[in-house]
Amino acid sequence: MNPPPSRRRATPPSWSTYRQSIGDRSELFAGIADAWSPARALYLGSYLDASPSTAIASVIYVDLNRRAARYFADEERVAAELKGHLHRISSPEVRFVHADYTKPLPVPEASFDLVISLYAGPVWGQCDQYFAPRGLFLANASHGDASLAALDPRLELVAAVHSRDGRFRIDRDQLDSYLIPKKPADADPALIRSRGRGIAYTRSAFAYLFRYAPAG
Repeated sequence: MNPPPSRRRATPPSWSTYRQSIGDRSELFAGIADAWSPARALYLGSYLDASPSTAIASVIYVDLNRRAARYFADEERVAAELKGHLHRISSPEVRFVHADYTKPLPVPEASFDLVISLYAGPVWGQCDQYFAPRGLFLANASHGDASLAALDPRLELVAAVHSRDGRFRIDRDQLDSYLIPKKPADADPALIRSRGRGIAYTRSAFAYLFRYAPAG
């Protein structure tokens, strides 16, 4: 006899369940891996999105959410969910840090080829120390993250990411047509942070990929 619905054990949250609401971003990270070959990534505000580990050999996920902490603590389950989605890697290294990314993290500085911020921001301005030389920063417009990054001269736009019907396309052409504000006066870091949202652009994308190259 089946237990009544109220007594049935709910399926614990995981990447599999999370994909049902956000889609599978594995194709995005496969494209980034093919084009730039990042070996180590730092995913700030990851929640349950384990998709970077399908294509990047070593990923550290950071989030304050307890569900995310419980999920990533179950190493066997994470490995099982990644199996069948792996792109050119066989045994990804997955680590989770239950922490606030706005404070110093117990991770090595100047060592990540890719720092990820998708719907977590604003991350930019709080993660500079983690980039390896010429590391990449993937961000979208949520909380103004990509808009803040676009205004920092230490960052160079190297690609725009488009998403449609669950598929991803990485555009590396005509990059000067992106990140042009509809209202130039909105391109002010203080204003972006106070509003907590990104700038409206004449040509938009799901996310943007920058290369971090500070002077000197």
